[in-house]
Amino acid sequence: MRLLWQSFVDATQNPAYLESLATYLNDIAAPGTSVEVRGLSPPDRDFSRLTEFRCAIMAVDAALEAEERQFDGFVMGHFQDPGLYEARSAVRMPVTGTGESTLHFAAQFGRRIGLVSIDPVFEVWHHEQAERYGLGQRLAGVTGLGVVPEDFAAAFAGDEAAFSRMLAQFLACAEPLVKRGADIVVPAGVLPSLLLARERGLAVGHAPVVNCAAVALKTAEMAVALYRLNGLEASRGPSFALAPARAVADFRAFVARGLRLD
Repeated sequence: MRLLWQSFVDATQNPAYLESLATYLNDIAAPGTSVEVRGLSPPDRDFSRLTEFRCAIMAVDAALEAEERQFDGFVMGHFQDPGLYEARSAVRMPVTGTGESTLHFAAQFGRRIGLVSIDPVFEVWHHEQAERYGLGQRLAGVTGLGVVPEDFAAAFAGDEAAFSRMLAQFLACAEPLVKRGADIVVPAGVLPSLLLARERGLAVGHAPVVNCAAVALKTAEMAVALYRLNGLEASRGPSFALAPARAVADFRAFVARGLRLD
């Protein structure tokens, strides 16, 4: 099984993270599964809806390319899942959203979910995301670390003091959520999840901390296995109807040449 994991981080700006992510995913993958991690340039920077929209377009194009390269599954490796539904309707192979799979998984292990995002700007996005997935009433709250991907670089490069600072910052953000009723905590980002993965059994009080990187990978593996087993794929009714060939060709041509109004 070959999976393409689409990160929204630039490989030249944070190579230690992407190398750590690729190593981790392949280490925990089931026998016979290989994971290729792909970065994005320009990455998800200057956090905004417009940036998420631009990255979504690039990610959907990456999914189409991955299917052409005969990957078995595609993972939207960005918790906010921009372009997830569009990617799912563009290809036949299973498309897994990190945020979607993790939120549904967390809902099985706790009744009220607390999200610790990369930045407070994503609070509204995460509430909209939970509502879209039918879990709006299960969200206890969202808080933000107030960091950018580059802030994780030192910790991923082996700086123990930097790791300790990031862990303390995460716990400081999560503890108020647990006091307000969250009984399970989700780092709403692959960056913090991967960094904290070394802390086995990590919990904030009584609330376990979910590793979204591991959940997304195992969900993707299961989706491919079920597709192979009995042909199960996303609904091809109104929700995720496959785009016609001309729509796909128009989209790829648009991405390849960029917007021209003449």
